[in-house]
Amino acid sequence: MNRFDFTPYRRSTVGFDRLFDLLENHARGSAGDNYPPFNIERRGEDSYRITLAVAGFRPDDLDITAQQNLLVVQGKKRADEMNSEMLHLGIANRGFERRFELADYVRVADAQLADGLLAIDLVREVPEAMKPKKISLAGQHKLEVVEQSEPQADAA
Repeated sequence: MNRFDFTPYRRSTVGFDRLFDLLENHARGSAGDNYPPFNIERRGEDSYRITLAVAGFRPDDLDITAQQNLLVVQGKKRADEMNSEMLHLGIANRGFERRFELADYVRVADAQLADGLLAIDLVREVPEAMKPKKISLAGQHKLEVVEQSEPQADAA
């Protein structure tokens, strides 16, 4: 059974709908094609690298599109004219589309193609307005301990 029920979590959390939708959609689509193979590595606290094995693709054959919270890498199959008859065709020459869901404030910093590997560097940059801050309360008096000098007797 590959399905996990997020219903109890959806009832007790607020604002995590996108995360649950992402997990459910990924579970449905995980049985898909695994071409091209890729690695995802964490290079620092806020930096990542995605490396795809794209042997045989030229820079003009690859298209990298970064949208809000989504990175799409496409490889377009080119029509090579063969001057000879192929006896065995073992090197993949097919197009692909690989999608990566990105967290908030993650952007593509750089992309390089070298030795058949496409390396895409990602950086998370949280805006200053979103970083945690200490808030001081203006006009508030400090709390003081009140000491009672004499116990009051009940007048009965």
